[in-house]
Amino acid sequence: MLLSALALAALHPFTAAAADEAAGFPSKPVHIVVPVAAGGSADKLTRLIAERLTERWGQNVVVENVAGASGTIGAARVAKATADGHTLLQQGEGLTLNAILFERLPYDGQKAFTPVIKAVVNPQILVVNPKTGINDFRGYLARAKAQPQSISLGLPGNGGIAHVAHEMIAQDTGAQVNYIPYSGGGPATLDVLAGHVDATLITLAAVTDHVRAGKLRALAVTTGYRSSALPDVPTMAEAGLPGFAVESWQGYFAPAGTPAAVVAKINRDIQAVISAPETQAKLEDMGFKVAGGTPSDMVRTLSAERLRYAKTIQTAGITLR
Repeated sequence: MLLSALALAALHPFTAAAADEAAGFPSKPVHIVVPVAAGGSADKLTRLIAERLTERWGQNVVVENVAGASGTIGAARVAKATADGHTLLQQGEGLTLNAILFERLPYDGQKAFTPVIKAVVNPQILVVNPKTGINDFRGYLARAKAQPQSISLGLPGNGGIAHVAHEMIAQDTGAQVNYIPYSGGGPATLDVLAGHVDATLITLAAVTDHVRAGKLRALAVTTGYRSSALPDVPTMAEAGLPGFAVESWQGYFAPAGTPAAVVAKINRDIQAVISAPETQAKLEDMGFKVAGGTPSDMVRTLSAERLRYAKTIQTAGITLR
């Protein structure tokens, strides 16, 4: 047995070192870069996970909001970070969208990051300020078609999933709205609440409490299923757009070159955190569904979404520079 073990070590000289590196991780505070403004769903999700990881690891897990340029500024910071697992990026389909939309990026959109875990999936939800007088999704579509550009729609990031999803709606129905881009879901929500803009299409978890309080009127969710957090809100397929379904997700990435054993440890620990009954209940109450899975699962998701979203973006003529 000892001979076999030594032979394997000779064949794979970095295996023991990698195992030691993972066992000693983290050896200092871990920073998770959230590439949008504070207050949105990505921020809320990451702060909850960071709190639980701090308890689990015995090291501070610090959330840094680095907004700007549709998330590429924050992503660039992580791409340039030391590849040891101590700097992570929160991202989802936005990573794919930016790789399609930008002519140039300060990093390679397909090679700069190592997928770690898809943490949650969630619907986007269309909400309006009640003072708009729009009561349901059919009414929204009717006004946007009869009076093009009369509805102002706050986007939680130009070229993000909300933008692309709404372009899918527009291409299917002919509805036209006036897009107002923001640096994240938090600022967009505040302006809808204040009545500065009429509506937003946003991650459900970002506005759940406002909908429950009656401060925002929910018209429909983008997924093919209703959310258990707001079960009375219909899907867009139910509310007038048969067959429509867009599911958003949020996960975590490490810089390319991060040791596989460290990636595997982070994956296992985040999986354990989000699967814990108390945390899972909080996430579901916010409007998320726990996903989990392996880094390979994320690779397949990224590949499939690139094909789908590229077609919509090309048809709509969306570009970012």
